[in-house]
Amino acid sequence: MDPMPESEQVRADSLTLPLRPQDEVECRLCEVHCDKVVYPSACLERSCPFVYAYEEHGHTYMGCMQKVFSAEIDLDMLTAAERRREGFGAVRALRAPLPMCRSDVETCFSHRLSELGCTNPEFNELPAGSPTFRVFARISGS
Repeated sequence: MDPMPESEQVRADSLTLPLRPQDEVECRLCEVHCDKVVYPSACLERSCPFVYAYEEHGHTYMGCMQKVFSAEIDLDMLTAAERRREGFGAVRALRAPLPMCRSDVETCFSHRLSELGCTNPEFNELPAGSPTFRVFARISGS
């Protein structure tokens, strides 16, 4: 029996669902491409403990210590953008957003969505502030 050709193996691997799809930051399982994004302005509004700031060349830059996003953003530009109606907007998440992050899922090529809908609907689950269930262990003695 001949092994599967490499091109078909790559395609088969890309179509397998991840173990925890809600923890992924991008989904390419169908023709619609989805990415998780975070809003850095919300980090400041919510006083996120993982925001850092530093001054360089007369400007103050902010970023995320947990590297949920990697951009270091000029604070003056972010503040000016937030005064406009559109706001600063979102940046692509590089890691799963934390429960305190204001996050969203952005899709590209949504016109390519099939009649059956999303191949990976769990990807759209965003982090909750606390677990939605509890586990209780009962140990009985012999």
